[in-house]
Amino acid sequence: MVELETKRLIIRPVSLTDKEAVFEYRSDQEINKYQSWIPQNIQDVENFIKRTSRQLNVPETWFQFVLIDKDIDQIIGDIGIHFLDEENRQVEIGCTLNKHFHNRGYATEAVERVMDFLFFDLKKHRVITSIDPQNNSSIRLVECLGFRKEAHFMESLYLNGKWVDDLVYAILKREWEQRRLSKHARE
Repeated sequence: MVELETKRLIIRPVSLTDKEAVFEYRSDQEINKYQSWIPQNIQDVENFIKRTSRQLNVPETWFQFVLIDKDIDQIIGDIGIHFLDEENRQVEIGCTLNKHFHNRGYATEAVERVMDFLFFDLKKHRVITSIDPQNNSSIRLVECLGFRKEAHFMESLYLNGKWVDDLVYAILKREWEQRRLSKHARE
């Protein structure tokens, strides 16, 4: 089992025993209004966990990590990884965080660690993320991490009963490596 760690977080694969904790923050309709999936009950979360891949690097599957705050030993969010193609060199990521942990740097810390894992351990070439143009906090997060906007698709997704636009951001391994080298040089 892959387990990643940061200064404040343990990042490990989701399990069925996590369903109540995941439901607590994923069912918040206001915070998750830009998400395609908002569970209505614990069974929805259980089904979601059962559908996610148990194995990393399986093309055309989603793998889900949970984020655990070390100090309080509590799940505070999750990061999903979508392994996109048969060549298995490109992935999509998405991050969801409990509203009580917003604006504290947890998402940045978690995504940075997962990105290092994707590029340096799994040898991915490119990582993308899909964001609603009104989701300013997610846009700030990915831009802060060095992602660049590659596309703005008009009314391309039907989510929560309406057509919405979709922004696609991406970063290449060489761009991530350069960013990490620059960051370490400043430290």
